[in-house]
Amino acid sequence: MPNPFRLHAAALTATAVVLSALLWGCGGDSPEDEDLPDQKLSWKDCPAPSEAEGGGTAPSPLPDGAAWQCATMRAPLDWDDPKGDTIDLALIRARASGDADRRIGSLVFNFGGPGGSGVTTLPAFGQDYDNLRTRYDLVSFDPRGVGRSAPVECLDDKQLDTYFQQDATPDDAAERTELLDNTEKFNAACEKNSKKVLPHVATTDAARDMDLLRQVLGDDKLHYFGISYGTELGGVYAHLFPKTVGRAVFDAVVDPTQSSEQGSLGQAKGFQLALDNYAEDCVSKVEDCPVGDSAQDVKDRIARLLKDLDRKPIPGVFPRELTQTAATSGIAQALYSKDFWEYLTEGLDQAYAGDGRVLMVLSDSLNGRNENGEYSNITAANVAINCADDKPRYDSAYVERRLPEFRKASALFGDYLAWSMISCTDWPVAGAADHPDVSAPGAPPILVIGNTGDPATPYEGAGRMADALGKGVGVELTYKGQGHGAYDSKNKCVRDAVDGYLLDGRVPAAGTVCS
Repeated sequence: MPNPFRLHAAALTATAVVLSALLWGCGGDSPEDEDLPDQKLSWKDCPAPSEAEGGGTAPSPLPDGAAWQCATMRAPLDWDDPKGDTIDLALIRARASGDADRRIGSLVFNFGGPGGSGVTTLPAFGQDYDNLRTRYDLVSFDPRGVGRSAPVECLDDKQLDTYFQQDATPDDAAERTELLDNTEKFNAACEKNSKKVLPHVATTDAARDMDLLRQVLGDDKLHYFGISYGTELGGVYAHLFPKTVGRAVFDAVVDPTQSSEQGSLGQAKGFQLALDNYAEDCVSKVEDCPVGDSAQDVKDRIARLLKDLDRKPIPGVFPRELTQTAATSGIAQALYSKDFWEYLTEGLDQAYAGDGRVLMVLSDSLNGRNENGEYSNITAANVAINCADDKPRYDSAYVERRLPEFRKASALFGDYLAWSMISCTDWPVAGAADHPDVSAPGAPPILVIGNTGDPATPYEGAGRMADALGKGVGVELTYKGQGHGAYDSKNKCVRDAVDGYLLDGRVPAAGTVCS
């Protein structure tokens, strides 16, 4: 199984609609091919998202009537052979709303994953960044391998339905063999359907694409807002191109010092912390918590539910059943945002009564499945990019030896995250490194924001990112909150700090704390 817990919760907006209806009835080189930086983008009205981007309708205008525009940019398939084959990268933008003489440039967003479509996510959250649009064009893109940008393709929709129904936490030899066989089939399908692109979807490739994008947009500096995995991409960019870094913000920060195993273990602890906080919050309400009498009772009942589902799944979204694995991923998706804790309570309450629809809708959102049964390519891209980046390859014997520590970190999520480490076993492309290099001597200040209650990118990673960027580069800000990320919490202190830096160049004092 891939590790979808790394995904940014960009799909929550669409999920809310479905749930509401259900509940209420060192300096790299610039491109050597001279025509690539000089290409002219043809901006047009945006089409409806492709299936690989998640489907749906074309983005609606912003509240002030500003239209979203889309274009494609040509980039080398192989950055080691920039005069060779090229690929098209999908772009989206909204023009700056303020006076032209106050416009700073473009602000490029990456919302995470890896594997998330920026072309669909930016308009979904566009009005949240409206203040930043007063001085920037808001720009995002589908990174290579994602959405409409040479997407990695593995299993089809029907096969993915079956794949996500499997038991991802094997209890015996037969279940372990089945999980390994399914992983092998998934990886073989990726190689069969996407062999040409798989060697070229690493984060370093995407970082080089961003520098090309900077040039094509006509900007001397890359002004950047990275969220979740987008912080890792931003750190790699800063390492490769420190002299062209502009004003940059990293929110929901990936720890760049960790191996993939350490990252998974950190997530086990992070999601357990979020579950603990959810349980405490539920029982602290004025009204009774419908899923437990105490915080420990809430967690004990969830554990019993998952154990029961392992033996006998319950009806989910017809004709599929809610399995132990689907319930686990559905719970994780709800923990990404405190705004979704109410859906977790409703989903658990219904599951205890034998109805698994809400938890399955949450699980589907995490896996990139829409209500029509179509999957985006977020899972395929997530695996391909992670496996291109991460050098370690773990086998089942290694996972079994590590299970006790993962279970100690989280009785609920430990097994799932431990077994997710086999995703890259026998992957056809070698991984690049044990962890990314983000050292960026000579870069200007980069604002690094850590959320103390973040489940997917635990808080400690922000400090390590700030340190790894280097003295005078990483500037850490702490947000004492819940959920994945800080800026989208709408906390005024965080918003003022980020907007003040991006709009006016005011760097917050290192160690600033917002609550």
